[in-house]
Amino acid sequence: MPKLKPIQNFVFTGHAMTEMARRGISESEVAEVLTHPEQTEMVRSGRAVYQAKLDLGEPPKTYILRVFVEIDRTSPQVVTVYRTSKIEKYWR
Repeated sequence: MPKLKPIQNFVFTGHAMTEMARRGISESEVAEVLTHPEQTEMVRSGRAVYQAKLDLGEPPKTYILRVFVEIDRTSPQVVTVYRTSKIEKYWR
């Protein structure tokens, strides 16, 4: 995966906020992934996915938090966010 720069300043779209609330993902978790991504990938022109692994639950289970960002804006926009346990599918 190409190495995109970490994102310090960004805004959330309404859709992203709705999906984060529905999925129980906090703004601070998203900010952590954007400022310290473990992997990045361009999904199409102007849109990138930033992702990082996290352990949740007891006993801990590893997930990937995937953050989709429109990076071609003056302030990058978080479009949507989700958590997945399909490590082998998305981790490169």
